[in-house]
Amino acid sequence: MRTKSRGSNMKVVPGSAAAPVAGIAPAAEIRTPATTAPSATSKLQSSVLQPAMAAMNEMPDIDQEKVSALKAALERGELPFNPTKLAALIERYHRSGR
Repeated sequence: MRTKSRGSNMKVVPGSAAAPVAGIAPAAEIRTPATTAPSATSKLQSSVLQPAMAAMNEMPDIDQEKVSALKAALERGELPFNPTKLAALIERYHRSGR
C-alpha cells in the first residue's frame, strides 16, 4: 500500500506497493533486542533484575488479604462509599473511549 501526500492529508491507495522512505532502514534490516548480542550493561541489569522478577512472578495477581481487610472496613462503615460518585466515575471512564 502506498500513501499519497496532499498537504497535511494523506490518502492510502489500495493495491499499490509501499515505497521506501529515505533515511529509514527497511524492517528486515532493523535488529531487535532479541537478535542483538547482549552488552555488558544488559548482562548486569539481567543479573540484578532476575531475583526481583522471580519474586514478582511468585506474587499473586490479587492481594486477597488486603481485599478482605477493605471489605471488612467497608462493612464496619470505616470506609466512605458514595454510589453516586462511583457511578459518575464509571460513566466518565466508559465515555472516554478507553
